[in-house]
Amino acid sequence: MELVKQVIGPELSLFEKKFADNVKGTNPLLDRIMRFIIKRKGKQMRPMFVFLSAKIASGIFDDTYRAASLIELLHTATLVHDDVVDNAMIRRNFFSINALWKNKIAVLVGDYLLSKGLLLSLEHNDHEILKITSRAVREMSEGELLQMEKARKLDIKEDIYFEIIRAKTASLLSAACSAGAFSATKDPQVAEHFRLFGEKVGIAFQIKDDLFDYGQDNVGKPTGIDIKEKKMTLPLIYTLQNADKETRRKIIYIVKNQNTDRAKVDEVIRYVQASGGIEYASQKMDAYRNEAMELLRTYPASPARDAMEQLVDYVIDRKY
Repeated sequence: MELVKQVIGPELSLFEKKFADNVKGTNPLLDRIMRFIIKRKGKQMRPMFVFLSAKIASGIFDDTYRAASLIELLHTATLVHDDVVDNAMIRRNFFSINALWKNKIAVLVGDYLLSKGLLLSLEHNDHEILKITSRAVREMSEGELLQMEKARKLDIKEDIYFEIIRAKTASLLSAACSAGAFSATKDPQVAEHFRLFGEKVGIAFQIKDDLFDYGQDNVGKPTGIDIKEKKMTLPLIYTLQNADKETRRKIIYIVKNQNTDRAKVDEVIRYVQASGGIEYASQKMDAYRNEAMELLRTYPASPARDAMEQLVDYVIDRKY
């Protein structure tokens, strides 16, 4: 990530100041929670995609900083709401907002962040960027609901799986790239080109997450979490599609009824590993990465393009 920091380091530093200003609360409780969020922020990969997309397309402008802030506000809001939905007490190795301030306050904080993003765009007439990001929020909700619906029957086929992860995971990353490119060019075609690039990266990113659950890397965390949550990931879908009837029935029974039994979960993991599901998912991940790189390389070579390639490799080859 060194090249990324060299190419957009000053912009990221300025962005952090602008973002802190954009989330300032209007009362002591809200201000305290906002400081907590800023102090425990993640790697800010999505703002990186915004700035690098803008820089490759044309350059970085005031609109770009607002686009990055909007993406980060929406991303943070969805994480806060997700923790409430999932009853998650930990986020990035710290207590979540709902763990510290309870669900009602966490929901309101998420709503506050969403409203701050909307107002930031509307007050500067960034209507197209707001449209790009609003579509992403809609798609994220639709993807999550589709996954919940299909989880009841465990009947997800590969095409539905890709529809779910495109909407649920890839849409915000594609919006980051699209918004960054539009902020620099005001050209819908350029924005669409980067949206498609971001979508392919986002899909590869999610497949990588799927693979972690089956122990293809020693990531220092438990495997089988997706199985316990009855999530139909690509390695498992491939295994079920290629298993004989008896094995398929057994796997589905374990996922539905024995998903809290560690030995049974490990049995499913072994089935997936033996079936070639890991290799199949890895090939799909690499195919999406290669398609993304092809789109990126239609732009001339530059430090910004090299940095974007490094960032893509980082998010897909990460070990956790």
